[in-house]
Amino acid sequence: MDCVGSLGAMVAVLTVVGGACSSNGLGNGSGGSSTPALGGGSGAGGSMVGTGGAGQGGFGASSTASGTGAQPGSGGTSSVPGGGGSSTMAAGAGGRGSGGSTAITTIPSGGSSDAGRDASASTGGRSGTGGGTTVDGGPASAGGGSGASAGCGSSNTTSACGVKGTTCTLDVSGTSRTYYVQLPSSYNSSKQYPIIFQFHPWGGSADQALTLYQLNAKIPDAIYVTPQGLDAGGNGPGWANTNGQDIAFTKAMLADVQAKYCSDNARIFSVGFSYGGMMSFAIGCEMSNVFRAIAPMSGSLYSDFNCKGSGPHVAMWGSHGLNDTVVPIADGRAARDKILQQNHCGTTTTAVDPSPCMKYQGCDSGYDVTWCEWDGPHGIPSFGSSAIAAFFKQF
Repeated sequence: MDCVGSLGAMVAVLTVVGGACSSNGLGNGSGGSSTPALGGGSGAGGSMVGTGGAGQGGFGASSTASGTGAQPGSGGTSSVPGGGGSSTMAAGAGGRGSGGSTAITTIPSGGSSDAGRDASASTGGRSGTGGGTTVDGGPASAGGGSGASAGCGSSNTTSACGVKGTTCTLDVSGTSRTYYVQLPSSYNSSKQYPIIFQFHPWGGSADQALTLYQLNAKIPDAIYVTPQGLDAGGNGPGWANTNGQDIAFTKAMLADVQAKYCSDNARIFSVGFSYGGMMSFAIGCEMSNVFRAIAPMSGSLYSDFNCKGSGPHVAMWGSHGLNDTVVPIADGRAARDKILQQNHCGTTTTAVDPSPCMKYQGCDSGYDVTWCEWDGPHGIPSFGSSAIAAFFKQF
């Protein structure tokens, strides 16, 4: 979906890279600074016009600056109204709302490690092939294939792009894309490892995402793939997924990793915050036949407005702050509902650890959906890292 092209300009910056708000490196210094509103312009006809420009409030520990929404579009219906200040996409034409704090909650470090599944490589199931932008192989059950990847038994035992500052490159439909691939310290090409994709927030970077989610220490026996986004709306790298380019990139990375290294095709995961959460939702919609589970935080459908909620099932752990003024919680719930629909879940929930997380009942067996609405802003909850690790490790 061409999120930037279809809307004129994407919503205000979802997050920025800085230093003072928390130890995870997100947010600017005290007070922050207000940047101009992003004009949505006006459109004629269609279902996506009528979107006011989204103003961006200042970012920082106590920012109060607010943006000014642009004029609403004409014709059609406004399914994504403009928002002002930090309250992007709030209801109302032309946008309104005020800036506010977008400090990111610090996520804890440490936690228990898991030796992972020490299964020897076997043949069969879906396997990835190198090159191109698609994942090839035999049929696989919905929600991921099974068996070893083509790279099992390969002589590749180290990654050429496993160190910060040294990326690998792929050409995806004429665009050069970069990413990291980090192998376990005790990598063995005869052992199948899960693959965990880590998507950075808007304005962030792959370098940032290498440590942002703090999963490496909790799931050390995994292959981590950390990609770099492209500029989105002139406000830094993100995952606009224009014409499906970021889904194509994800397929190309996965094919490359599966061809070179030994992975378990039944355990492929995605995690992301903010725009990274939106990309994880897009994967849950577009690649649920490949990915076993996703973990979006403060996400929405902005990377995949075409998500129908009719694809194969995919397990999900998701979170969203009740006080999020950057991505309204209503947008997060709308994305969650698409996954609930895919997994045929009911409406009844039961409380699970950690509080305040809720697990939906009636979902397809093995494809649980856990949803955590917490009393916080646009950020990563303090329990996020540990809860996501525990959720992924059950598969």
